[in-house]
Amino acid sequence: MGFFIRSIVLLIALALTTGCERPDAPPLDQQLYVWQRQWTPAHDAALRDSRADFSTLRVLALQAFPNAGWSRARIDPALLKRDGRPVIAVIRLDGQLKALDQDEITAQIRQVIGDWQGQGLNLAGVEIDHDAGNARLPEYRQFLAHLRGALPTSLVLSITALPSWLDSRELPALLSTVDSSVLQVHAVSDPRRGLFDADQARQWTKAWSRITTKPFYLALPAYGVALLPSAGGAPVVESEVTVEREGLRRELLADPQSLRTLGTELRADPPKHLAGLIWFRLPLANDRRAWSLTTLLAVARGDVLNSQLKLKLSADNGLYDIGISNQGNLDSAWPERLTLAVSGCEGADALAGYALQQRPDLLTFTRLRDGRIPAGGQRAVGWARCAHIDQGGSNVHP
Repeated sequence: MGFFIRSIVLLIALALTTGCERPDAPPLDQQLYVWQRQWTPAHDAALRDSRADFSTLRVLALQAFPNAGWSRARIDPALLKRDGRPVIAVIRLDGQLKALDQDEITAQIRQVIGDWQGQGLNLAGVEIDHDAGNARLPEYRQFLAHLRGALPTSLVLSITALPSWLDSRELPALLSTVDSSVLQVHAVSDPRRGLFDADQARQWTKAWSRITTKPFYLALPAYGVALLPSAGGAPVVESEVTVEREGLRRELLADPQSLRTLGTELRADPPKHLAGLIWFRLPLANDRRAWSLTTLLAVARGDVLNSQLKLKLSADNGLYDIGISNQGNLDSAWPERLTLAVSGCEGADALAGYALQQRPDLLTFTRLRDGRIPAGGQRAVGWARCAHIDQGGSNVHP
């Protein structure tokens, strides 16, 4: 009996030990969309600084528009080749196209594949970005089945997908034609209601995981847009490309804190079939409507986010340049006010975006319009020629 009891105890201990040593589920993959229509030298640093955190680049390659026809993105193949990460060529087929010409589209995609492979890029797949209405999903499925048969078997085929497709009985058949899908959970509702709703994104993700039998990804926003008034009532959306239109722009920006929370939850407990997160988009140093890369990296890693605005003074023979620096990892709005304790000032002025009120002992710079200071960046506010500015008695008021 003693031997039997010891054997049972040993088996239980072994089972517990084995359970403790069971490897965790693989971490969610994280990727980046590269969505600039024309590449610039700024892509070099952005690619280099993003390499450690994002495994794959989904690169805008080709677009088709009604009437305007086909447009190739002007990528820098030398940069992509040197980067070395797997690349997925994204083909944007405008949702307003009257029909999908299978032979024409397939020929255009095969030309891109041949060109990119000939330039030595690490091409891993093709993604079709087509915002088809639910009534057109059968036609879209037929096109994807045709395309899958025309592509090299070495390349994966994926599609971006809309949450509205969850209402269609055609969705399972559509998803069966591709290797994976990318559920777009941003900018899918009326932009006046915001770019992103975390609770809604959670619901869509869970619903998608119950329908698909293939791996899927979430496309998450790391950018903003501006809304401009239009004569027709519905606002015009301005994103990467400036819209030549008069009127007050209302800026909308995806909230990094909200996205950080969602990403942390999904990595801790991913729904079935969720393979990873894809961030839209790779930010460049001069990208005015995207998070800075510092903030994007912090959100993707799940770091605690904070802005640290500091007064920045530089003096040359009594002439002070006055600015603000952001020493945190979270992009920040311009501060509402700066107050500087001064003495012996002969002159001072504010730069664009701020107004100056001056007293003999105090300079007050007040914000006139909205703007952002990227994490790690700075912004000039004004200048002053003074005998002394007491930095310890000066303050930044968010």
